[in-house]
Amino acid sequence: MARLILFNKPFGVLSQFTDRGSPTARATLSDFIDAPGVYPAGRLDRDSEGLLLLCDDGRLQARIADPRFKMPKTYLVQIEGEPTTDALRNLRDGVRLNDGMTLPAAVEAIDEPDLWLRDPPIRQRKSIPDSWLQLTIREGRNRQVRRMTAAVGLPTLRLVRWSIGDWTLDDIAPGQFRKIAV
Repeated sequence: MARLILFNKPFGVLSQFTDRGSPTARATLSDFIDAPGVYPAGRLDRDSEGLLLLCDDGRLQARIADPRFKMPKTYLVQIEGEPTTDALRNLRDGVRLNDGMTLPAAVEAIDEPDLWLRDPPIRQRKSIPDSWLQLTIREGRNRQVRRMTAAVGLPTLRLVRWSIGDWTLDDIAPGQFRKIAV
């Protein structure tokens, strides 16, 4: 039976267990998780937060991380500005990025979710409103969600991965994890 860890990765933490080659020590998974033999199934950028899955089974790891399996990943995205009907349609249809068209995304404008405070906080501008989207993609290009929202004129301010497939962050605080057997 495979071990799976659902980790709520805080902002500023690397999605790896060591930080080799950096002149300054940065927070890594080893600062939060002591579970030999598990490895991240995919990545989450240092400036993104939320669900990171770690497992000890190579097949499961591939099924989660490999874009060929098109496992849905849902994000809560705080954006600068208010989404227009055209911007949402463009995200739903797929966006042209410098590395090609994205697959269509499921996206909707949502009310501000009840999330933990981020440290450091998001910058606020009095003259520019911010909004929230729930966005689900089925691929995993480098910084894809940030690039997609920027391409439609809505820069990302905060990015929280809420779920991967059926696994979610429900009741897992930042820096905490839950172990399950699969």
